[in-house]
Formats: sequence, structure tokens, C-alpha cells
Amino acid sequence: MEVRIPKRTLAEGLSLLERIIPSRSSNPILTYLPIELSEQSLILRGTNGEVDLEVKLPAETQGSGRVLVPAQTFFQIVRSAPGELVELVLREGERLELRSGAFSTQLSTTNPDGYPELLFALGDGGRIVAARLAQAITRVRYAASTEEYRAIFRGVQLEMSPQGLRAVASDGYRLARYDLPMELSTRKLVVPAKSADEIVRVFKDKEEEVVFAVREGSLTLGSDSLRMSVKLMEGEFPDYERVIPQGFVMEALLKAEALRESLRRVAVLSDRNNHRVNLLFSRESLTIDAEGDYGRGREELPLEATGEPQLMVAYNAQYLIDALGPIEGTVRVRLSGPTSPTLLQAVEDEGYLAVVVPLRV
Repeated sequence: MEVRIPKRTLAEGLSLLERIIPSRSSNPILTYLPIELSEQSLILRGTNGEVDLEVKLPAETQGSGRVLVPAQTFFQIVRSAPGELVELVLREGERLELRSGAFSTQLSTTNPDGYPELLFALGDGGRIVAARLAQAITRVRYAASTEEYRAIFRGVQLEMSPQGLRAVASDGYRLARYDLPMELSTRKLVVPAKSADEIVRVFKDKEEEVVFAVREGSLTLGSDSLRMSVKLMEGEFPDYERVIPQGFVMEALLKAEALRESLRRVAVLSDRNNHRVNLLFSRESLTIDAEGDYGRGREELPLEATGEPQLMVAYNAQYLIDALGPIEGTVRVRLSGPTSPTLLQAVEDEGYLAVVVPLRV
């Protein structure tokens, strides 16, 4: 078993696996990196029990074989290797020799027979541009719950239909929804938020199409060089459409970035417990103020508004800042009352919608 591969190619492949493979585990074999040869390819795999990943890298190869090496040690050695080329040779006695430039080392290996089989679902459940899937998840991920008792809300729901892909997340106090038009088979599934983060990390820069398949409680995404499988959560979201307001007493248009930055400045002085900021909407301006233990902050922004002549609503500042995060350009703020949910929409991107529940004061 011999491999010659550019260091950059190997390092990029390992970087995808580095967050998947745990440095410690109740099952120590999961801390190892499986290395396998195929024709002109080096195959790397890893799992943490929730996410399985396989990376196929182009390489010059001779022979065949499969071996396990200590993952974290291997990552560090490759990262610091001095040469532009890395050579791997499996010697008799089950030791893997690594050479790069003037550097060489030998790593102890482990029999791969005890490593769990990584199962990637087969079949064409549809195709989607990888970066667009990552984009949809990124737009809503912030709204997923971090509380253990919130159960299903600790995930991101993906809804597929002939009309498109919809990503939804909510923690009960806010909701984010993002629609991408495309033609897909109808299905609905919930990806754990942490696994959704890994999908984004691995696929965000990949413009090629990936095939996806759902089977036995897992979602598999695959291309010629990359396959990922994530375990799904059981169940689906309650009817979240009910919390999206339909009637409004006031609507306002203003620059999303200006509002976001103003909220950040004023929120520095907000109450530490609920991060309350007060927003006073009028026909031509928005006044933001907050008061806490260390003083009071206030800022005024221009806007265009219709409806009620004036309305004051209090929010958790961070919830508003998060909801504004995916919006570039102009935001439409649609107010249904001082204590009723507020709707935020991106004027330049009709696919994005966010709902924030005001603080009751």
C-alpha cells in the first residue's frame, strides 16, 4: 500500500473530517481515522455516531489496503509537514510510514475490523446544489432551540415538495423560515441542529449537485468525492404557520444593517436578564432605547412607515439581531401589536421570513 498525494489536497480532505472524528470517545476506536486505497484514490472516513463522513481524494496509489491511524496525531503531522507532497507507505509490521520533504515518521496502526461500518443510503431521492442546501440551513439555524426539554425544536426541519425546499427553525420565542424554489419529491424531515452545522460546514462552498436519500432514520448526501450521512430526529414540528401573523397595524421599511448595528450599540446598556430594548415606531423615525445597571442608551433611525401613527414594542435585542442577520438591503417590519408577534421580511429576498415574539411588559 503506497500513496503519493499533494499535501494541500490531503489537508483539505482532513479538515472536513477533523470536527467529525472525536478526540475522546466512550468507544475509543472512533478516535481513529480509517484510510483506504482504491484505484487512483485515497478514501478517508470518520464518524461521531451522529454524523458519518467519507472523503475521496485523487492520489497516485499502488496496491490496496485499509488501516486505522490515530486521527488527531495524523491531523497534526500532515498540517505541519514541510513538503508539498505527502507519501504514505504501509510497512510490514502494521506501521504506516509518512514522508514529506525532509521529514519522515512511522505511525502505529490498528486493525480496522473493529471499526463500525458506515452506512450511506442508496437510491436517488433527488438532487440539490450542495451550496443552496447549506444556504437554506444557514438562514434559519439561529432560531433552533438550545434547551434540552424543547425536543423537536432542537433541530432544523427540511420540507421538500415540487414547489421547492423550505427550511424552518424555531425555539418557541422566534421562528425563521427560508424557501428556495426547485422541484423535489415531497418529504419532511428534521435534522439535529449540530448535524445541520456540519452539513453547512462541509457543503457551503460546493456548487455541484449532490444526490440525497432518506432511509431508516438517516439522511445521506453524496457526490463523486464526498458522502455524508446524518441521523434524523423523530417527529415533525407542530403547525408553526399559526404563529405567523396575518394582520398588521403598522409596517415599516428601513435598512437592515443600520438597524442591526444600532441594536448592537444600544443593547450594550440593556438589562442583563432579558436584554430588553424598546422600539418606538413613528411615521418617519424609529427610536431605540435600553436601560440597565450601567446606564441608558438611545439612537434614532429614519424609516418609512404606514398604518398606526405610533407604536412602541419591546424585544429581546439578541432575537432581533439574529433575525436581521440573513437580511441584506432593506427589511420590512410588520407589526401586529405591542405584544403580538412581529414579522420581518427581506425586501430583496422574498424567500426569507422571521417571526419574533415581543417581551410582555
